Amino acid sequence: MSTNVPKYVTRELSKKTWSDFERLFKTRPAPGAHPCWCMYNHFSGREGEGRTGSRASRVERNRRQKKALVRRGSAHGIIVYAQGQPVGWCQFGQSQELPRIENNRKYLKAIRECGRTPLWRITCFVVHHRYRRCGVARTALKAALAAIRRSGGGLVEAYPVRRWDAYTTYRGTAAMFEREGFQKIALLGESNVLMRRSV
Repeated sequence: MSTNVPKYVTRELSKKTWSDFERLFKTRPAPGAHPCWCMYNHFSGREGEGRTGSRASRVERNRRQKKALVRRGSAHGIIVYAQGQPVGWCQFGQSQELPRIENNRKYLKAIRECGRTPLWRITCFVVHHRYRRCGVARTALKAALAAIRRSGGGLVEAYPVRRWDAYTTYRGTAAMFEREGFQKIALLGESNVLMRRSV
């Protein structure tokens, strides 16, 4: 990628930016991103949830469900733009909006109560293949933390991988989160780690 690419611009997901989110995912920016439409963590993880029907019907259902959540203000994230084009995405939201991790036994064993402090989750990153390792994810993470702060802040957690070659589930890397002040709380399997910080 050329070094004279303009600085990235970020915008929050909303009804106004939905078309940009849709445009990014329709480019199939990363394996699995287009079918999912970043709905995976909105599901609670109950057996068979969101898996019925053909692949094509699931893809369209995920897109419709995501759009409905955006219209209701129940889906949050950051879109990253380069030269006016959407090239990256980071999903965040409060715990009740993104409950999937609560189905993970290792997570449930490791968590500590956070009292009345709002609990936020940063669950997914998608970066167009042409912009990988060019700072898109870190730009999105910084913008997500700023958006959480504007919404009142609280405790923020994430589930990144500990090494780049394990990057298969769109969680980001532990090193990136450490640079933003996150601390490791517990291991979540062989590759992922639970990390938290206050905002």
